Amino acid sequence: MYFAALLARTEDGWEASDTELDDVETLSDLADLARESASEAEDTVLVFIEQEDAWFGVVRVDGEEDPRVFVSSAAAAARSSYGELLLTDELLGREPKDDDDDLDALDLDGTEDGEPEAEDDDDADGSAVPAGPVGDAAILDDLGVSAKELLALSDDALSEIAEALGASDVLETVR
Repeated sequence: MYFAALLARTEDGWEASDTELDDVETLSDLADLARESASEAEDTVLVFIEQEDAWFGVVRVDGEEDPRVFVSSAAAAARSSYGELLLTDELLGREPKDDDDDLDALDLDGTEDGEPEAEDDDDADGSAVPAGPVGDAAILDDLGVSAKELLALSDDALSEIAEALGASDVLETVR
C-alpha cells in the first residue's frame, strides 16, 4: 500500500494534502504537481511517498528550482512504479539511455542490421541500483532534520519528519 502527500510551507505554517500519482509519469510531472499546490510561487513544497515499511521518498521543490530527491532504499523503490518516478538516471549516477540507439540498428525494412549489442548485465538485472539510500540526504537540513537523522529513520519515517517540521497534525489529517 502506498501513501503520497504534499506538504506546502506557507506564511501560516504547513498545509498538507493527499495526492494521487496515477497521472504522474516523471519526476518533472511530480515537481509540477508540487508547484501547483503552493500558495506562493516561491513556497517550499515537500512530496512524501512511502510504501508501507519498504521505503520512503521525499521530493523538495523550492519555487522554480530543480527538485531535490531523497529515497531511503533505492533497491526497494526500484521495484515500485512510484519509486521509479524518483529514481532518475541522474540520481543513480547512470548515463541516460538513448532511445535512438535502437533505431540505428534497424535497416530500412525494419530488420536488424548485424548482431545486436550485448546488454549491460548490471542494467539488465537491476543490480546497478544501490541497495541503500540515494539522493540528497541534506534535503531537510534547513528545516530541522539533519542528514544523519534522515538516514537513521525507518518504520514511521514520514511521521517523524513531519513532527520535526511541526507538521505532524496536518499530515495526520490526510493519512
